[in-house]
Amino acid sequence: MAIGAVVSHRNFGSFLGSGKVYQEPLFPGYRRYSYRNFVGSSNSETLRTRVTCHPNVLHQQFSNFNTVKHSQRTRAICECFLSSRKLGKLGIVDSQFQQSKHATVIRTRADYKSEDYDITGEGVDSLISSEGAGEAILVEAGQQTKPWWELPKRWVIVLLCFTAFLLCNMDRVNMSIAILPMSKEFNWNSATVGLIQSSFFWGYLLTQIAGGIWADKVGGKLVLGFGVVWWSIATIMTPIAAKIGLPFLLVMRAFMGIGEGVAMPAMNNMLSKWIPVSERSRSLALVYSGMYLGSVTGLALSPALIHKFGWPSVFYSFGSLGSIWFALWLSKAHSSPKEDPKLSVEEKKVILAGSVSKEPVSVIPWKLILSKAPVWALIISHFCHNWGTFILLTWMPTYYNQVLKFNLTESGLLCVLPWLTMAIFANIGGWIADTLVSRGLSITAVRKIMQSIGFLGPAFFLTQLSRVRTPALAVLCMSCSQGLDAFSQSGLYSNHQDIGPRYSGVLLGLSNTAGVLAGVFGTAATGYILQKGSWDDVFKVSVILYIIGTLVWNLFSTGEKILD
Repeated sequence: MAIGAVVSHRNFGSFLGSGKVYQEPLFPGYRRYSYRNFVGSSNSETLRTRVTCHPNVLHQQFSNFNTVKHSQRTRAICECFLSSRKLGKLGIVDSQFQQSKHATVIRTRADYKSEDYDITGEGVDSLISSEGAGEAILVEAGQQTKPWWELPKRWVIVLLCFTAFLLCNMDRVNMSIAILPMSKEFNWNSATVGLIQSSFFWGYLLTQIAGGIWADKVGGKLVLGFGVVWWSIATIMTPIAAKIGLPFLLVMRAFMGIGEGVAMPAMNNMLSKWIPVSERSRSLALVYSGMYLGSVTGLALSPALIHKFGWPSVFYSFGSLGSIWFALWLSKAHSSPKEDPKLSVEEKKVILAGSVSKEPVSVIPWKLILSKAPVWALIISHFCHNWGTFILLTWMPTYYNQVLKFNLTESGLLCVLPWLTMAIFANIGGWIADTLVSRGLSITAVRKIMQSIGFLGPAFFLTQLSRVRTPALAVLCMSCSQGLDAFSQSGLYSNHQDIGPRYSGVLLGLSNTAGVLAGVFGTAATGYILQKGSWDDVFKVSVILYIIGTLVWNLFSTGEKILD
C-alpha cells in the first residue's frame, strides 16, 4: 500500500516510519504542483503544474522551485509514493500493490492519522536517495480535475435559489393577467380588484420575520423547500377558490403569500453561508433576476394560455412546476457547506475564507438589532422601494390596457420588457458592485452608490410618464424605470449580509416586512386613487417615496458589520 508523505526539514526517515499521511495545508493562495514518473526530461527550468521529468533530476527541479520568489515562505503540496521494495523495509507493504516502472501510480493511502507538514526546500535530497530515485513520484494531493461543465457547488445553490424565485414570480404575476378576464366573469370593480391583489400581501406579511427566525435557527433548506411547496399548492387551488366565492379567493391568495413570504429570508440565510463576500453582489443579483425573469415568463405565457385554455390554466400549469423544483432541491441542496458531504476541500476553503461564525442562532438580540440606525435605514428604504415596485408589478397590465389601450395579449407581452430589463440590469449592477469592491472602494460607498441609482433612476422616469404622448415612449420610460430599479439588488438587498451575516435572515425579514406593508397599502391605495384621481397621482406618490428613501439611505446606511 502506498504511503503519503511530504518533503520537510524534519527527519524524513522518522516521518516515513510513523506511517503518517500528508494532508494539504490551508494555503489556497499558492499554486499546486504535481509530478508523475514518466521516461523523459523536463522542458522547463522552473517548476510548472503537472511537469514530467526523470526521477534522477527531481531534486534539481525542487531546488529550482525553491528559488521562486513568493511573498512569504515557499510552500509546496506533494506526496511521495515509494516502490514496494522500499516499503518492504518498513514492513507495511500491501501484497496486492504493484507499481509498473515508468508509469503513473494509482495512489492508495494508508489508514493512519493525518498531519500537516511544511516544505522549505531543505532536506529534499533525503527523499530521493540513489537507491529509490527511480521509484519516487510526486503527485498532487487529493486533486482531481473536474469536468469543465461542472459548476462549483455554491453556484448550484445559487441557481436553485434563482429557479425558486423564478417560480415565485411566475405564480405571483399570473393573477395580474388573469384578473382581467376574471373581473369580467365575476363583475369586480377597481376597488375589488385592488383588494384581491393586496390579499396576497396579508399572508406575505405574516411570514417575513417568522421565516427569517426559522431559517436562522434550522437552516434555509427546510424553510425554502416548505415555502415553494406551500405556495405551489395555493396557486393550484386559486381557480377553485375563486369559483366558490370572493372570501375564499382572498383566503387562498393570503395562503399563497404565506408560502412566498419565507422565500427571501430563507434564501438570504442560505447565501450568507454559501457565498464569500467577493461574490455576494453577483450571486444576489442573479437570484433576484430570477424574480424578474419569472415575471417575464409569467407575463409572456399567461395571455396565450388564457386565450387557448381559459384563465384557470395559468394557475394549474404554473403551480405544478413547484414539484419538479422540490425534487431537485432535496437532492442537491444543503443549508450550509458544513452539512454537504460531497463538497470539495478546495471549495470549502474558498467559502469559509475570512467568514464569520455562521452557526445556527439560538437567541435573537432584538434590542440590539433595533437600536442600530443602519437597520432602520434598511427598513425605511425597503418600504420606499417596494411601494413603487409592487404597484408596477400588480397594476402594470391594467395601466397598459386602460391608459395605453393595448389588448390583453399586447399588455402581457409589453409588460415583459420592464422585467426583462430588470433581469439584465440586476446582473450588470452586481458585476459593477463586486468590481468596485475588489478595486478597493469601501462596501459602504458601493452600497450607497448602487441604491441611489436604484431610487433616483425610477423616480426620474416615472415623472416622464405624464409627459409622453405615445405608447412606445411610455413603455420605454417604464422599462428604464424598472431597469435602474434593479441596481437595488446590489444596494439594500445586499446590505443585510454586510451588517449582520449571522442574522441575515432576520434582518431581511424585518426590512421586507416593511416592504410588504408598502405592497399592501400601495396596491390597495392605487385602486382607490384611480377611482378618485388619475395614474399621474399614483406615480407622484411613488416618486416622493423614492426621494425620501434616497435621503435616509445615504444618511444612515453602512456596509460595515455592526452585529456579531
